[in-house]
Amino acid sequence: MKSDPLYQMSCPIARSLGRIGDSWSMLILRDMFAGLTRFDELQKSSNIAPNILTRRLKDLVEDGLLERVAYCEKPLRYEYHLTQMGRDFRPVILSLLQWGNNWLAPEGRSIQLVERSSGRVVELELTDKQTGRAITATEYASVPGPAADEAVRYRHEYVQQKRAGVAGKFVPPSIYRDPS
Repeated sequence: MKSDPLYQMSCPIARSLGRIGDSWSMLILRDMFAGLTRFDELQKSSNIAPNILTRRLKDLVEDGLLERVAYCEKPLRYEYHLTQMGRDFRPVILSLLQWGNNWLAPEGRSIQLVERSSGRVVELELTDKQTGRAITATEYASVPGPAADEAVRYRHEYVQQKRAGVAGKFVPPSIYRDPS
């Protein structure tokens, strides 16, 4: 189920969470990347209720991450395939995998990423595609883009002032806008 307020915000993180931020959708995408494509496979893998799975698959298709493809004509049956938009979500799933292994798996890794040819365990690192340098908080920052709205610009300016030690109270623009 989409979270409409998040889905409509200008922040790309909020929009992403509004589109696919619920846990069932994430697990469906996890299973899709593993190679499961059919309703029964997805349902059994996650133990998700069929009505919830039906809704999530419908939303993921409507949102452009999955497409329905007929695999049997009599009776008519469908499986789901990742679209390019869906395939582009893979780094997010892999990042969650690594973060979960690093911070939430005291018993050890239950799933790990390996190089197919050698079986070598791989650790992810986010890099700048142009330079190949690791993305670190000390060298890279998020800043408002050309389409940033007033709330995004305010939040960024507030953080800059806070780092400089001159920030006042955080008052998002929507609180003090004139409603007329």
